[in-house]
Amino acid sequence: RYVKGVQDGLIKSRTPCSVVAQTAASATLDAHDGLGQVAGKMAMEMAIDKASQVGVGFVSVRRSNHFGIAAYYAMMALPHNMIGISLTNSAPLVVPTFGREIIVGTNPISVAAPAEGDRPFVLDMATSTVPRGKVEVYNRLEKEMPTGWASDHTGKSTGDASLVLHNLINRLGGGLLPLGGEGEIWGGHKGYGLALLVDVLTGVLSGGSWGAHVYEKAADGSAQPANVCHLFGALSLDGFGDPQAFCKRLAQYQGELRNSAKAEGQERIFIHGEREFEMAEKYAVSGVPIHPKSVGTMRFIAGELGIPYTLD
Repeated sequence: RYVKGVQDGLIKSRTPCSVVAQTAASATLDAHDGLGQVAGKMAMEMAIDKASQVGVGFVSVRRSNHFGIAAYYAMMALPHNMIGISLTNSAPLVVPTFGREIIVGTNPISVAAPAEGDRPFVLDMATSTVPRGKVEVYNRLEKEMPTGWASDHTGKSTGDASLVLHNLINRLGGGLLPLGGEGEIWGGHKGYGLALLVDVLTGVLSGGSWGAHVYEKAADGSAQPANVCHLFGALSLDGFGDPQAFCKRLAQYQGELRNSAKAEGQERIFIHGEREFEMAEKYAVSGVPIHPKSVGTMRFIAGELGIPYTLD
């Protein structure tokens, strides 16, 4: 995605972000089709700086690109004793509740909050039942997907990962389902609402793109800049009372959750971010396992670009 975008001129590898509008507590940045990671880091730093001065800071970004891991930016607030927020819209992959046309992105939400003597609370979730990557994994393994993850061209739930990916690529109908699954019985309309909320707070608010307009094709069918949009927020704990007391209360709450009664056959109750922190600690010692197909892709890209490639 990144390499091809730069090669095709759709992603500008070196372009400065500019401030479109600004108040003491808020701002909108134009990323000028630059890398999402660059725009995201700059915007979150600005949000943190504003929060340090006036208690809260929110910065929206338009004309950006895919920015990687949403939690990375939310967690930037933690060393500053702040709660961090990171939202982004994305390419349309999700059908609206009762629909069969992809018009909404997976639109992730991330929030990070510090806890005293405990790992921080780190929520990082798509507003679809699963991200596209999960469907790709099931397709790679030739496994049937659980019912409720995605729909076929009729708009009905299907477990055929290959069919879903084929239909997504060729825009034949169907796609990922909102968080909660098909229809309203299991709350799919709530996931759909969360996805729309992200679009409102990113694309609509910043003056950028939303829904089907993200990664929209030109009239002649050619690719255009993505115009992905983000929102970053920082809340200084000082503005809500004693910061240390908040961190203690959150740690207490997390402990109560872990120690509460487990469902039959279950050994642990996890706090959001806990699995990832434990995995990071494990892989810091053992090394990070990478799927052979991912290794092959990296080797192919490195070869195309003439970059020496080694993997120890």
